[in-house]
Amino acid sequence: MLSVSNLSVQFGKRVLFDEVNTSFTQGNCYGIIGANGAGKSTFLKILSGKMEPTSGHVHLETGKRMSVLEQNHNLYDDYTVLETVLRGNKPLYEVKQEMDALYADYTDENADRIGELQVTFEEMNGWNAESDAASMLSNLGIKEEYHYSLMKDLDGKQKVRVLLAQALFGNPDVLIMDEPTNDLDYETITWLEYFLANYDNTVIVVSHDRHFLDAVCTHISDIDFGKINHFSGNYTFWYESSQLAARQRAQQNKKAEEKKKELQEFIQRFSANVAKSKQATSRKKMLEKLNVEEIKPSSRRYPAIIFEREREAGDQILNIEGLTASIDGEVLFKNIDLNLAKGDKVVVYSRDSRATTAFYEIINAKQEADAGKYEWGVTTSQAYLPLDNATYFTEELSLVDWLRQYAKTEEEREEVYIRGFLGKMLFSGEEALKSANVLSGGEKVRCMLSRMMLKRANVLMLDEPTNHLDLESITAFNNSLKNFKGTVLFTTHDHEFAQTVANRVVELTPNGVIDRYLTFDDYMNDSKLKEQREKMYQK
Repeated sequence: MLSVSNLSVQFGKRVLFDEVNTSFTQGNCYGIIGANGAGKSTFLKILSGKMEPTSGHVHLETGKRMSVLEQNHNLYDDYTVLETVLRGNKPLYEVKQEMDALYADYTDENADRIGELQVTFEEMNGWNAESDAASMLSNLGIKEEYHYSLMKDLDGKQKVRVLLAQALFGNPDVLIMDEPTNDLDYETITWLEYFLANYDNTVIVVSHDRHFLDAVCTHISDIDFGKINHFSGNYTFWYESSQLAARQRAQQNKKAEEKKKELQEFIQRFSANVAKSKQATSRKKMLEKLNVEEIKPSSRRYPAIIFEREREAGDQILNIEGLTASIDGEVLFKNIDLNLAKGDKVVVYSRDSRATTAFYEIINAKQEADAGKYEWGVTTSQAYLPLDNATYFTEELSLVDWLRQYAKTEEEREEVYIRGFLGKMLFSGEEALKSANVLSGGEKVRCMLSRMMLKRANVLMLDEPTNHLDLESITAFNNSLKNFKGTVLFTTHDHEFAQTVANRVVELTPNGVIDRYLTFDDYMNDSKLKEQREKMYQK
């Protein structure tokens, strides 16, 4: 279907890809993974023809069509929503354009050409194109009233959905997507997961959403050391198997037969779990072709995110009464009553992300509420990871001096001690002397996590903590929160984070709060709660 031959990419002295030879076959969904800077997005641009490799070439089978999720959200601002989607199938759209032009200037001379085009158009199912496009838009949450609006009149989240419909429209043979779940809500991501899981053609996707990768991928394509290797299975299988292989490599005395048996038992256990799960990847029977030889240890470096508590909190954690907040007269949430118990791990959810951010800012004394009050228990200590951390990184300080600001004792201010925390977050050696005001988004979040670890708080508050992090950091962070013995309040678009960490869901709405001790999936899939939630958002 799609193949890459002798592909090399070099920027100056830096070699990104070195003589890569690989292929992507029909019916499979490939999740491209790799450390930050490994070249994931670059590889997708080369596959789609938006960038030329230093050497080598990409070959798409003759007669096959490729579609790419557009990253420039303003590219179609002067077109209607429906036309933007139709443009996703370029051959069909060009036939339609030519037909429309000939009809507008009809003569006996062009009648034959119109006839030819009509036959082609019918073969491409063109007469149903507009209704198919409209149906796809509706499935993605774009109501019919917007279908003939100009793209420039839509907000950013609506544009993302339209461009997603454009990429999916017309059943492309190869579908390429870079971070398709960005700016999508839970319901839309769920729809996309099931759409792709039942998609018969080739999908190549880059995503930091592990739940999404698990739901849609039949293969994981790992970029490492300038090469790309395909592994059967989804992300969780790749991660757990590579960790097992790494442990085995460290066990020098273990016999080869014992290692092989352990790997085979792991595959059997994983296969049984997938067969029982609701995840749509089972439709591909992805594990039928797995073999022990495919399992290799990963060279990835995972940060050591370890949250320890200076002391255990008492029974009273946080009490909230009548909390209300608004922006420019628009109510974000009102009359929030909430009592947090020791050990609760709460995913704070809202359809409006401004509401959750305002909630954290208020209970951290960064913002005033319109009404209501809150009180922290006297034995609690809090650590907060805000959505926007820019104000923490304005000074020209080395990372050692930056983190030293938050030390509480002389011992903690020692350079060896500080470097220990930074080292856990992969800032070792010269990296620890980088200036704090020139860090990337992911580096800033890792520094903020070092700061939180240093505080040894018994209550953690996290507003979209996985933003800017790579898969390795997200996975380590997720595991750390599952093991944390204290209390956690967090908001996330990472489905796996929400499902595996939270034992309670608190939803903030303009008409009050919904509070349930349920897993995230059970909460979102409860039919009675769905009805209640809809009413809570009605004006």
